[in-house]
Amino acid sequence: MDSVEMMKKKIGFLYRQHPEVHVNIALKRPRQRLTNLPVVIKAVYPHVFQLEDQSSGKPKVYMHQYNDLVTGEIEILELAAVRTKKPV
Repeated sequence: MDSVEMMKKKIGFLYRQHPEVHVNIALKRPRQRLTNLPVVIKAVYPHVFQLEDQSSGKPKVYMHQYNDLVTGEIEILELAAVRTKKPV
């Protein structure tokens, strides 16, 4: 199983079991840097997943590819914590 497929599986697990997560985002285009942002995994699709940030009072939706997790542009802190304990 390749790393993108593993990420799909892990995101799907979080979506079903614990959708409230924290993320670090460091994108070059569009330039975006967010640290320890609380978000909710709203949906998972075959090629992308959807995050919703409500910290500013108005919901803001982010769509990301699973490959963004593999390349490190997005880090879901709960996945990092699970990785140090046991695989999902």
